[in-house]
Amino acid sequence: MSNVSSGTPMAASPLTRAVLEIDAYAAGLGWDQPARLFALVDTARLRTDEPELAAQLGLDDGDTTAPLTPIEQDEIPAGTPLDEFLATIAWPGAVAGCAMTVERLMLPPSAESSVPDGLDEAGLADWVATHPDRQEVRMTVAVLRDGARDSALRLREKDSPTEVLTGSGLVPGLAEALSATFEA
Repeated sequence: MSNVSSGTPMAASPLTRAVLEIDAYAAGLGWDQPARLFALVDTARLRTDEPELAAQLGLDDGDTTAPLTPIEQDEIPAGTPLDEFLATIAWPGAVAGCAMTVERLMLPPSAESSVPDGLDEAGLADWVATHPDRQEVRMTVAVLRDGARDSALRLREKDSPTEVLTGSGLVPGLAEALSATFEA
C-alpha cells in the first residue's frame, strides 16, 4: 500500500480534493497504466486508530493533511473484468470510501451513428481503437459510504492539471460499481 502524496490544490470538498490528489498521482505515473484501486480513509481517524501507519504515510502533521487519505490497494489481477473484480470487494468499517483510476478510449457522440452493426465486444473495441476521432482518457472516480461521488477526467492530448474536468456525474457506471462495494 502506498499513500498518494499531497500537493493538490485546495478543492471545494474533501472528496474532490481526494479525486484530484489521485489524478495527480496517476498523472505522475504516466499513461498506459493498469486500473488502480484506492481506499479512502478519514485522516484524523487514521491518526488516532493507527498512529504508526499514519506516520509511515507521512500523516503525522495534522495541520497539512487532507481530510481523506487515499491508500492504494494491491494490484488488480490482470485480465479480470473490472465489474467482476469489484464484485469481490468488501471494505472494513474504517474505510470511508474508495476510488479507482482507469484509462479508456472514448469517441465523440457524433461517432455513434457510424458504429458498424453486428460487432461483438472485441470487434467494437478494435473499431474504437482505430477510429480517427478516438480520445484516450484517464478517469478517476471516488465514492463515499454516504453516497457522495466525484470524478476527474484527463485527456491524454490535454495532459495538464489545468485541463482536468471534475464533476459528480461524469462516469456514472463506474461510480455505481464502486458504490456497490459498500453494500452488504
